[in-house]
Amino acid sequence: MSGSRLLETLGMKALRSIDPETSHGLAIRAIQMGLANAPGQITSPRLRTTVAGLDLPNPVGLAAGFDKNATALSGLAKSGFGFVEVGAATPRPQPGNPKPRLFRLTEDQAAINRFGFNNDGMEAIGARLAERPKDAVIGLNLGANKDSENRAEDFARVLAHCGAHLDFATVNVSSPNTEKLRDLQGKAALSALLSGVMQTRDTLSRKIPVFLKIAPDLTDAELGEIAEVAQETGVDAVITTNTTLDRDGLASAHKGEAGGLSGAPLFEKSTRVLARLSALTDGALPLIGVGGIGSAEQAYAKICAGASAVQLYTALVYGGFSLAETIVRELDSLLERDGFANVADAVGSKRKDWL
Repeated sequence: MSGSRLLETLGMKALRSIDPETSHGLAIRAIQMGLANAPGQITSPRLRTTVAGLDLPNPVGLAAGFDKNATALSGLAKSGFGFVEVGAATPRPQPGNPKPRLFRLTEDQAAINRFGFNNDGMEAIGARLAERPKDAVIGLNLGANKDSENRAEDFARVLAHCGAHLDFATVNVSSPNTEKLRDLQGKAALSALLSGVMQTRDTLSRKIPVFLKIAPDLTDAELGEIAEVAQETGVDAVITTNTTLDRDGLASAHKGEAGGLSGAPLFEKSTRVLARLSALTDGALPLIGVGGIGSAEQAYAKICAGASAVQLYTALVYGGFSLAETIVRELDSLLERDGFANVADAVGSKRKDWL
């Protein structure tokens, strides 16, 4: 084990012994100070890919929620991820839900959070994005204020304010921690919301792609409606999926806490939703697979199930920040092993296994 990996292993052990939210803040601080693993851009002809018009050095991204306030962009740009999503950002700053609101489920390699879109607001986040590294692919997760009178309008407002500094933006209607937010996934509400966001996108000086992030807790009928709306409104990709409210099979003491469950237990459920959506759209809409990825094999499984790219976050809590580099490098080897010339050739190649 290299000196930096040993340091990370010891650091992770120390961080896991303190309150999870405090620990997360210290991890962000370590990245800001240049103490985290920083291999720079990792790419190869096999790993390089294009998703929704974005040229990615590799298909492994950092999911939203890790850097909520866009305070560690320089360090994240060097972390080996092919793309980084920050936020969620709301028009006005908000404190989120009362603490404690983040819980480790160590036995399950999982976490439950009920943050409730705590963030510094679009003014502060937009100012940081204006100073972002130019050699990275950076997107922003758009949210709505808890007490907003027009949540659909909030998404468009954040996009209008921050859009000039982004490579992509994600409409997040799938967090379980803002009351009734998931109701916006219904066909009529979602169609109206996305139409407004797409109209705002079209006024930007650079028409960045807009993604939609959905929940894993959807019926087949609801998923069918989302597929229709996504294609009708011209959304550029769907992120599949956010956290779950399901608690089946958990062993950890905190399994009963309210909030969204992320991490290893979400892998199968989210991958099945991904494969179903891929089948419903016949591969015509790029999908980004999220939920429970903790290894290169799991990242590869999402790609073979229909994902053009993947994102992870919770596994970093247990595997350390160098996990990103490990997954990217091993993914390259898996593609080579199976004779794929590039990521795109592998997308959906084993979709039927998940249906």
